[in-house]
Amino acid sequence: MHTPAETDRDGREGIVLVIEHDPGVADLARLYLSREGFDVHVVTDPACAAAQAHRLRPDAVVLDLSTGAGETLIRELGDTPVVCVVPDGETGTSPYAVPRPFSPRVLVAMVARALRGQAPDPAREGLLRAGQVTLDTATRTVTAAGAAKSLTATEFDLLAFLMERPGRVFTREQLLAAVWGSAESAGTRTVDVHIAQLRAKLGALSPLRTVRGIGYAADP
Repeated sequence: MHTPAETDRDGREGIVLVIEHDPGVADLARLYLSREGFDVHVVTDPACAAAQAHRLRPDAVVLDLSTGAGETLIRELGDTPVVCVVPDGETGTSPYAVPRPFSPRVLVAMVARALRGQAPDPAREGLLRAGQVTLDTATRTVTAAGAAKSLTATEFDLLAFLMERPGRVFTREQLLAAVWGSAESAGTRTVDVHIAQLRAKLGALSPLRTVRGIGYAADP
C-alpha cells in the first residue's frame, strides 16, 4: 500500500492510521505519535477502517484487534506494516504486537521499528537496565536485584521514561509533559511525589538522581 519513497511525506515521519475502539486510548496514541513527527489519523469505527486505509495509503497502521477489523483488514493492507494492539497474553499474526495495557512509548517504538522493517527480538525486546534494576516494557514489570517490585502505572511510565534516556537530566515540567501528557494537568510537586515513591520501592538500588535546581535523571 505504500512505497519507500512515500515514507517521508512533506517532511513528516510518515502517515500512521490508528484503528482503536477506545477514544481515550486513540487520543493518547495520536498525542505520542504526533510528538515524534508522524501524521496521525484515527478511526474508532471499524466499519470505516478499510475505506480510510485505502484513502490515506498509510505508511503504518496501529490496529486494535478488538475492533473486529482484524485479519481481513490486515490482508487488505498488503505490505503495509501493522502494529497490532492485542489482549494481554496474545500475539496476533503480526510480528509487531503490543499487549494491553501498553505504554504509549512502547507503541511509538514499535511503530518506528515496523517502519524500519525490524522484527522484534523476543530475547531482548523492551528490557532496560540500570545497575541491578531491570525494567521490561513489554510485560510492564520491574525487578531490583531479582526481586519483583509493584509499581503503579504512572510510576512505571516515569521510571521507563528516565531509564530509556540514561544520564539525561529532565526538568519537572518536561517529565510532566512526557509522562502525564501535559505540563498543565498537574503541578510539579506531582513529579517529586512519584520520584519519592519510586525511591522508597527500589530502595538503595534506585538509579534515580536529583539534580538540584533542575530536575531528575536515571543513572546507567
